[in-house]
Amino acid sequence: MKGVKKNLTEEYLYLDFSHQTEGCIFPLHTSVTLFLLSYCDCKIFKVCLVLTRESIDIPLLKDVLSSNFEIQIISRQDLPPIVQNCCLPAVGERSDNFFRAGLAVVLRHIIQRSYEADPSKKEILELLGFKKTCLKACAEVSQWTRLCELTIPLAIENFLRESYNQHPAIPAEILQLEKKLSEPVRVHNDDKLRRQKLKQQKATGAAPSDAKEKTKSKAHRQETSGELDSPSQSLELKVAFSKLTVQEEPATYNREPSHIRKAKTSDLPPLEHVFAEGLYFTLTDIVLLPCIHHFLLIISKKLSEKLVEFPLLSAWYQRIQEVPRVKAAASQCGICFLHLPELLSPSNEQHLNFNEAPGVEEENDPSFIGGPRPTMTKLMDKGIEAMFSPHPCPSWTLDWNSLPAAMSPKEGKMSHDRALRKQQQLNNLVYVVTNQAKPGDRIVDFCSGGGHVGIVLAHMLPSCQVILIENKELSLIRAKKRSDELGLSNIWFIQANMEYFTGKFNIGVALHACGVATDMVIEHCIQTRASFVTCPCCYGFIQNTSKFHFPKSGQFKKTLSYKEHMILCRFADQTAVQLPPQRRLIGKQCMCLVDLDRAGAAEEHGYCVQVISMEPESCSPKNNMIVGVPT
Repeated sequence: MKGVKKNLTEEYLYLDFSHQTEGCIFPLHTSVTLFLLSYCDCKIFKVCLVLTRESIDIPLLKDVLSSNFEIQIISRQDLPPIVQNCCLPAVGERSDNFFRAGLAVVLRHIIQRSYEADPSKKEILELLGFKKTCLKACAEVSQWTRLCELTIPLAIENFLRESYNQHPAIPAEILQLEKKLSEPVRVHNDDKLRRQKLKQQKATGAAPSDAKEKTKSKAHRQETSGELDSPSQSLELKVAFSKLTVQEEPATYNREPSHIRKAKTSDLPPLEHVFAEGLYFTLTDIVLLPCIHHFLLIISKKLSEKLVEFPLLSAWYQRIQEVPRVKAAASQCGICFLHLPELLSPSNEQHLNFNEAPGVEEENDPSFIGGPRPTMTKLMDKGIEAMFSPHPCPSWTLDWNSLPAAMSPKEGKMSHDRALRKQQQLNNLVYVVTNQAKPGDRIVDFCSGGGHVGIVLAHMLPSCQVILIENKELSLIRAKKRSDELGLSNIWFIQANMEYFTGKFNIGVALHACGVATDMVIEHCIQTRASFVTCPCCYGFIQNTSKFHFPKSGQFKKTLSYKEHMILCRFADQTAVQLPPQRRLIGKQCMCLVDLDRAGAAEEHGYCVQVISMEPESCSPKNNMIVGVPT
């Protein structure tokens, strides 16, 4: 077939399997992955279902799946060793030391490989969205990734489990998703489309929507999604379905009229959701469909009176069936679509209970004074000062001239000065790790990037197993290439968000893990009782998340509010070399205080922790090391 590439490397796709009920395969991550394979018509992976228990009815399972799937049933003991340390799904070459793990990472890889196999399927690549970033960020910092990977699948699985014996409560996560579908859409060409919508409204005599109002009946318009040529069809539907049918987006043949061009942004009508994240059909919709289908199935059977609470979700569910190939893919996965009644959109008042996420904002403190100095003084009054532990060996350095060239940062695309500073940073981390490591230890390089830390450690510690974990594919591919050139045999590469790594290890290391990623690394190490050596970065990105609340340590919590701690974080980023010396000094002190809070929180979990300044300090504006050892 034209456009089809052959001889792609064979990869194995490992999926968990616990049970199946009414055509639904559990866990839902597996149902979602199989649905994407069907949608992409992808047959380039060997699919292995990994049994979570032995008493599985294999013939019944095969009845649920289409004959399009060639499935092998295996036990967890049959997994490659590297995959046994990961949450499934996972994908990679069976005998390789490079695997991908976690729902979003694996789904994105399936899309990319499907497109490589047949570049004529451009609509498959479009699932990755604008700039190809759909579900790319980790769940800790991306609301949509958290919904798709964690909260929605888990909430639906719990809902289905409860529905067997009783009338289950509606999951809060579903209510949150319904609310998100009512929010105005933001897209890259937002202003242009909103002006086109205003022009359309004036041409049809419709009153422009107030930005604070919801439309009267989204569901009514959505029923006309198949009538692509209807003059009354909303602009959003025209844009969305023109892209799906590989047409040009609605063109503006002439310059917009003066009254449209001069309209204030605040007077423009908001764009409304066609699909989950906005106007376009993306990977997010693929993930949500199997989950929402089984939710609506139970609602229709046991709680039909509750269906009126989900007009936007129901409309989305009906509209997604109009997307080419969705119905065929669903039928191959045992999904028989429901026919739902038309529902009217709710008024704003029905969503008031879900407008604010708990714990995001705190009440105004009338005694609060901005700037770092009052906050630092407040800490000093409690005996907390920016004090560093002494460096264990400030003059130690690797003999870079005797090491293989592929180990040096100078072999990359860095400038000479930057490569020298990277070498200095590595001197600090490698010294601490090599003095802690014992033969047989497992060392994990979190947020490993291009592998500067992990590759040096694998070379210096041949009796240790080194694992590089990074969610950016190209960075990890570069790291593997360098490792292959060096012939390293004690190294694994896992493309995943770090929470999908579940293996035991002895030392965790992270060089310049951004924002709360440093806190995620430390938490991962604490859970495993592993030592940690971290060099934080991007303090200004620190903020409360679903998992972390700042300040973290008991001592800092008693002294500072969240707002005061954020002041320290913002000023901790003021350490760039071009800034005035006094300002850099304050930034360094704020860095130290933020890291002392992290150290204090780890000490409360039974760790001995030091905050050390790397040598020379000029190696990086972000030159702190947090070194923790379980006691």
